[in-house]
Amino acid sequence: MAEREVEEKVSLIVTGASGFLGGRLCHALVGQGTFHVKALVRRSSSLKELPLSEVEIVYGDITDPSSLFAAFQGCVAVFHCAALVTPWTPHTSRLFKVNVDGLKNVVNAVRGTPSIKRLVYVSSFFALGPTSGKVADESQVHKGVSFCTEYEKSKVLADAFALEQARNGLPIVLVYPGVIYGHGSVTEGNSLVPLFQDRCNGRLPGKIGRGQDRFSFCHVDDVATGCVAAMTRGQVGERYILAGENASFNELLSLVDSLRGRKSLQLQIPLWLLTIVGWLQVFWARLTGCTPRISYPMVRVLGKQWCYSSEKAKKELDYESRSLKEGVAQVLSWMEMSGLLSRLRKDA
Repeated sequence: MAEREVEEKVSLIVTGASGFLGGRLCHALVGQGTFHVKALVRRSSSLKELPLSEVEIVYGDITDPSSLFAAFQGCVAVFHCAALVTPWTPHTSRLFKVNVDGLKNVVNAVRGTPSIKRLVYVSSFFALGPTSGKVADESQVHKGVSFCTEYEKSKVLADAFALEQARNGLPIVLVYPGVIYGHGSVTEGNSLVPLFQDRCNGRLPGKIGRGQDRFSFCHVDDVATGCVAAMTRGQVGERYILAGENASFNELLSLVDSLRGRKSLQLQIPLWLLTIVGWLQVFWARLTGCTPRISYPMVRVLGKQWCYSSEKAKKELDYESRSLKEGVAQVLSWMEMSGLLSRLRKDA
């Protein structure tokens, strides 16, 4: 990127830029054509999902405050996407170091950088809490009494800190994505791609649990566009849910079957059985260091409702979310073209 061009554009920085959402957000910002985008990544990060010729790579770590002060210089806005996303980890303390202390480091760096006028903090639907059969909006506050996962707890604590900082004058806008899916890095932040793989190759031969517990599914590119709108149109101190269609995992998997031209499998996999499998996989993970495909905390999540409304974001940010059918069809097409489905069928 030419030096003259950089000087003429407004500088923004994205933390967690090498991640699933962070990478797509960088693409969305570059697509605006008016921003100089700085991508904050760790030296160990994969950069394959980034538009390398159109962003400035900046090395740093949200757990290293000094690296943030250096990286934020000259920026007018920060998108804080970096997070440790996992339903289970043997290193629980790292969840809080990254998701809570990391946010505090970002806030301190924002307060110490006079040029910064806006911080967009990417929280999570977990910070709002389960919805107990209703469709919740931004007025819902997590009860903070019990948590399905330590990740959920870390996001609740981080959310409370962010709201406190907003009350103390920090120019922050908070966004709450639902279950994000889409093409891109297959990470724990993009958990639906492995689920689709398992469904298509026969490793998930039935319905999950009661089949009635619903989640709010949102395409990664819709969330990225919503984050940009939160910066340009969002009100300081406000919360915006960037969710999508509310559906159960059974409805989601039936949709996958339909789009793949297959008959939906009727076998019911009870949550108590998945809980046992989750405990066994966690036990094996502790012995081997591998990542469990399913963990008992994740099964707790599957037994609750997580339904949300994005009406506020639609009205104030012009947020739009594609239908689940459209989004899943796009992901399955990408998986087919990428060889993810065919390769697994051959290996199965």
